[in-house]
Amino acid sequence: MKNDYISEIYEKDKLVLHPYENFNDRGTYNRKLITKSDNIYLYDENGNKFIDGPGGMWCNNIGHGNREIGEAVKNQIEKMDYCSPFSESTEISAELASVLADLSPGDLNTIFFTSDGSTANETALRFVMFYNNILGKPNKKHIITRDKAYHGSTYLTGSITGKDREKNNFDFEKNFIHHLSSPLPYRRPKDQTPEQFCDFLVKEFENKIEELGSENVAAFIAEPILASGGCIVPPEGYYKKIYDVCKRNEIIFIADEVVTGFGRLGHFFSSEKVFGVVPDIITCAKGITSGYLPLGAVLFSDKLISDLKHDSSLFFHGYTYSGHPACCAAALKNIEILKRDKILEHVREIEPYFFDKLNTLYELPIVGDIRGKGLMAGIECVINKDSKEALVLDKAIGSRIDEESIKLGLIIRPLYHICVLSPALIITKSQIDDLTEKLYLAISNTIDQLQKEGLWSNQK
Repeated sequence: MKNDYISEIYEKDKLVLHPYENFNDRGTYNRKLITKSDNIYLYDENGNKFIDGPGGMWCNNIGHGNREIGEAVKNQIEKMDYCSPFSESTEISAELASVLADLSPGDLNTIFFTSDGSTANETALRFVMFYNNILGKPNKKHIITRDKAYHGSTYLTGSITGKDREKNNFDFEKNFIHHLSSPLPYRRPKDQTPEQFCDFLVKEFENKIEELGSENVAAFIAEPILASGGCIVPPEGYYKKIYDVCKRNEIIFIADEVVTGFGRLGHFFSSEKVFGVVPDIITCAKGITSGYLPLGAVLFSDKLISDLKHDSSLFFHGYTYSGHPACCAAALKNIEILKRDKILEHVREIEPYFFDKLNTLYELPIVGDIRGKGLMAGIECVINKDSKEALVLDKAIGSRIDEESIKLGLIIRPLYHICVLSPALIITKSQIDDLTEKLYLAISNTIDQLQKEGLWSNQK
């Protein structure tokens, strides 16, 4: 592309306030300008090719540049672009609702469409409050969540999020939101086995319910794997034990499958298939369209809906773009492709290879933990492997590694001292080889740079 045109675009981009942007860096940050995408790759204005390690934002499941999605969206817009979801129905949203009900576990057969994951989780929480008001339980409003959880960017979902609260300078709802310990086995006390750590987490949950009174606790919300918190996989059996506590105390169990849904763990929904739980509510987004268009959904159990069927109150909640026809068309075609091309089976088959290759990073002296499931992984960097002390410098180590990896043609997602990967689900073994080789070299180069700057030494 011509330099004058690119310069003009960069100038115009300075008008954009990007997500998670530092105000001091506005207009100076060297953000990549992506002009093309295909398969697992992104291309910048100079034609440089990058592996899209984060898969967009955990969402590009079928890969970039799929023309079938574009054609499905085009056809839908040409046929019928939009009508109000408050007063009309559409063929395409009804069809998608039917497909989601068939794919979901148990009796989750009522579908509410939203614009994204934040609005899906917001809807789930507001429904819980509405539900308990209708049932004559106005005090049953407390929500229990976890440190390092991420559930969205609205006021309510930001309040239940347990990630970065000490850094982001926003206000939160504190009267009825409660955070439990992060279920990260790597950070458990040295004298605890994984089983003991799991028991501690469950007991902590039970103690919090006892403290608040089960009659006052409305819901527990959880990502099966805490994604943006650092790709945290809870200890074995944790999810089911927490679910059982919820059932004993009449607490609604909300599974936030915004990241883990639609193939990321090798299944359309992972709660039952991977963790043995059929939630009361599932929220989803991201992979539902593979990121091609924004769409979210909330799936409610028949039990919850039937409890309300004799009440005439309106559910005063909705969005202008609930069930937008073009977005639903993208989702239906995306699901068709995931099924037809056996992409979920591919994830399950290639998962062991993915982690075998990533585990070679343990050879590097700052790599303390490699964790994940399916095609999502977190690589945690530490000062030394014995102390597990996080490697925190003047600039986050993850950002330094990202800078080095970009030079090699790989984009990762840096989360302070953690490097996150969630590539497109169509990734091949040879592409995994290329990704891990680039990441190995990027971390090695970062170590060399830190040593030259006197910021780190290989401590034993």
